Amino acid sequence: MTKGKFLTVEGVEGVGKSSNMDFICDLLERNHIPTVTTREPGGTFCGERIREILLDKRVLDLSPVAELSLLFAARAQHVYEVIKPALDKGSWVVCDRFTDSTYAYQGGGRQLSMQLIAAVEALTLDGFRPDYTLLLDLDVAEGLNRAANVGEKDRFESENVAFFDRVRSTFLERAGQSTRTTVISAAPPLQEVQAQIRVWLATMGVNDAS
Repeated sequence: MTKGKFLTVEGVEGVGKSSNMDFICDLLERNHIPTVTTREPGGTFCGERIREILLDKRVLDLSPVAELSLLFAARAQHVYEVIKPALDKGSWVVCDRFTDSTYAYQGGGRQLSMQLIAAVEALTLDGFRPDYTLLLDLDVAEGLNRAANVGEKDRFESENVAFFDRVRSTFLERAGQSTRTTVISAAPPLQEVQAQIRVWLATMGVNDAS
């Protein structure tokens, strides 16, 4: 049995990750590729409980290191319980956020040491990384404006513009250092963004099949 591929979708608030993940999964399924869709933080019973804590605006005094530890605890369980078993069965896993988001939000946004994050990553994931990453990039002000129309802000979405500027910069910096990451602008109309996603998927042998 051929092992599956692990795809992650990243970006700041308002880039349209959910809509574009639906588009990606639809193309995979039309190519008869078994697909598992999941998200971070979350994806498991334990992970979803941790997600509730991390996104709850009532959690006012969570230290950045505690936040980092919770994220990697959820991620370790996610990889163990969901992602690796699915890949081993030949499914492709499409995940809304993964470790790149931790470097961007906790490293860039919270300004935690990148060396600390790398050490925790090494301890909990033992070198496990996505095969392909799609970074949807968008001006922070535009992204926050789009996100504001979706619903009530969570704990992360309530951060200021400077926080998200650092997040975006870190995403782009990491993308420039990684051959697995493709950057696509989320600024154009959705149809144009998805045309670029089709090109990205075609590099993996996924065509616009009917």
